[in-house]
Amino acid sequence: MRVRLAMLVLTACVLIGAAGALAPHGAARATGNTNGVAGSMPAYYDHQLFTINFKQLTTAQATLLAKNGQQNVIYQSDPGLPGGQPFISVIDAIPADGMNPLWAEVQIAFTLGHTPRQLFSDDEIAAAVASGEITLTSTNEMYRCSVIGKVISTSIRVAGAAPATGASPAAGRPANAPTWGAIMRAYR
Repeated sequence: MRVRLAMLVLTACVLIGAAGALAPHGAARATGNTNGVAGSMPAYYDHQLFTINFKQLTTAQATLLAKNGQQNVIYQSDPGLPGGQPFISVIDAIPADGMNPLWAEVQIAFTLGHTPRQLFSDDEIAAAVASGEITLTSTNEMYRCSVIGKVISTSIRVAGAAPATGASPAAGRPANAPTWGAIMRAYR
């Protein structure tokens, strides 16, 4: 009797495990809780790639935007980059540099005649605004954003990313630049 019960339990575990393994990765991720790992994404801060946990505060955002002058800014460009690559968000603070967990989203739009490119710091964004390359628009959306880690793997680099040595991303793609696929694999 014990052997039959053990076999039944083992068979059930194998079937449940197989069903989970066969589920599409996108479906499993889409149903994840955005308070947890499903809300994680890459973001640049001063040419360094970090992992952030990002969740929109829909019910409290109007009040937070109006009454909290201490929020940070997360820059995004929803249209993305040429070739269908996403624009990796840029943040203006990390925990050691005056970070507040409340972030206001600002959208970047590249002006006519300027090809969208990845920007890597709030200083580059300010320079691009000053030169007329981009315009910024507040979305009036508030997020809770935690910096949860620094991407330290040298095998993960973003297409168009300039090395931290100060080389300009506009000068072309560095030889050691990553692909978007490498970043996606790192976050799965």
